[in-house]
Amino acid sequence: SLLGERIGIAVVAMLIALIGGRIVPSFTRNWMAKRKLSPEPAPAGRFDAIALGVTGGALFTWIAAPFWPGAGILLVGAGVINFVRLLRWRGWKTSSEALVLILHAGYGWLAAAFTLLGLAILAPGQVPTAAGIHALTAGAFGVMTLAVMTRATLGHTGQSLTANRSTQVIYLLVNLGALARVVAPFILDAYNPVLTIAAFAWSAAFALFVIAYAPLLARSRRAAA
Repeated sequence: SLLGERIGIAVVAMLIALIGGRIVPSFTRNWMAKRKLSPEPAPAGRFDAIALGVTGGALFTWIAAPFWPGAGILLVGAGVINFVRLLRWRGWKTSSEALVLILHAGYGWLAAAFTLLGLAILAPGQVPTAAGIHALTAGAFGVMTLAVMTRATLGHTGQSLTANRSTQVIYLLVNLGALARVVAPFILDAYNPVLTIAAFAWSAAFALFVIAYAPLLARSRRAAA
């Protein structure tokens, strides 16, 4: 059963690396171009191919040998190279628009998760495996899911591509929930309270998405503002 869990998690993580690696710089480039900001995100090239290769190799090794030190080294390497990849997309330039910045946050969780998973193998006494797993699931999966759902909903219902107050709260809650879930295994004395915060914040983010976006999805499309 644990093998199946690792396969499932690894497949989704690889999809984020692959698809996120296309949409994050693309949406960032479009946003920056409209505001005449430069330099724009680095174009896809050999570095991205190497990053995907390292990521795929690290995930495959983790699936097959989750306690092997070599897998830990590869996972840390995947974390570092994906963080460098993220920096090449210049996400800090999008700080004024949460709808774009959240995509970078979601990919940042992916890089952090690989690093934590690798360190959990290399230093199991200091870094709990649960921290890396939840950085992937609550962090990368949760944040990227809401990032894409909010953007897609706004775009396909003809709304302005900007994050209003409720959308910003959604992003804040899902990141808070993920952060609390990752931190919880490190502070065992406060594990249950922190876990409760994580559960409420993460669940509230998705509940607020339903409340804020269901009316948009239930009505006819209109021209973008």
